[in-house]
Amino acid sequence: MEAVRYVLRKAIGWFMMILIAINATYFFATLFLDPRSNYRDLRPTRSDEEIGDALALYGLDPRMPAVDRWWSWLSDVILRFDWGHSPTGVPVGSEIPHRALLSGQLILAGVVLSVILGVALGVYTASRQYGIADRVLQTLSVLLYNMPVVVSALGLILLAVWFNQKLGQTVLSVAGAGTPGGVAGGFWPVLLDRANHLVLPTINLTLLGSAGWHLTQRSLLLDNINADYVRTARATGLTRTQAIRRHALRSSTIPTATSIAFTIPAVFTGAVITESVFGWEGMGRYFIQTIIRNDVHGVVAVAAFGAAATAAGAIFADIATAILDPRVRVN
Repeated sequence: MEAVRYVLRKAIGWFMMILIAINATYFFATLFLDPRSNYRDLRPTRSDEEIGDALALYGLDPRMPAVDRWWSWLSDVILRFDWGHSPTGVPVGSEIPHRALLSGQLILAGVVLSVILGVALGVYTASRQYGIADRVLQTLSVLLYNMPVVVSALGLILLAVWFNQKLGQTVLSVAGAGTPGGVAGGFWPVLLDRANHLVLPTINLTLLGSAGWHLTQRSLLLDNINADYVRTARATGLTRTQAIRRHALRSSTIPTATSIAFTIPAVFTGAVITESVFGWEGMGRYFIQTIIRNDVHGVVAVAAFGAAATAAGAIFADIATAILDPRVRVN
């Protein structure tokens, strides 16, 4: 029961912070974004009065005080969970679930694989400090860690195009979340098509992400390998590998678990370059599009999604720390 009360307290606290963040984002977006720009280049040219009348249909009329627009928007969110419309009339609520699902397919696979690979490399190299494998893998990780995302993504696309040309057919898809127009044949062909489009962006996220996890986990593990409790464990008869696996590794994964919890929500809206290069219509690309289109309601919806994901990550981080670290108690 104490654990349940703890989670509820954390959830209520984060909920209040989410409300503050969402409403602050609304006013900042209203201040810096101008939805009228979506109509000024249309032909025939529209007057300011006509533009205001068009935007009034979507709760974006600049002639109305910002506070009144905010209250009308907030009322719709609370009473009907209606997040409003873009300046061109597209419902924001219909965009978020679809794009969050696309980002989830891409990011969860990339994050999980990068963490597994990075932590495994960190353990492997830390237990072989200053050996040839340690130096080679460290060098590769440093190069990947400092490589711009767009460079690695374009490099993978060029390799995939070359590979497809060599085989004379498209084996690896280089853009989009699926084949345009869909794939006939039922569930399995569609699933295989989606998986095929996931390969390159997942490899890109995995390679770049694992480099950081590798270097971090190696450093954390080296701090614990020579600790007193590890030497004591070895004195009881455990081998070096057993002592590392049973004792040092657990302590060194506590910061990693916390970082993972905060990484997932950050990547959801932060994988802008990867999604843009690979034509993946996820949350990151949608966030950029909302800013370009001066979509106030879209920007606020993305901010709300990011805040909710961060809150979930923070709660997960606390739970993971309590599970991994015996010194931590929920009370």
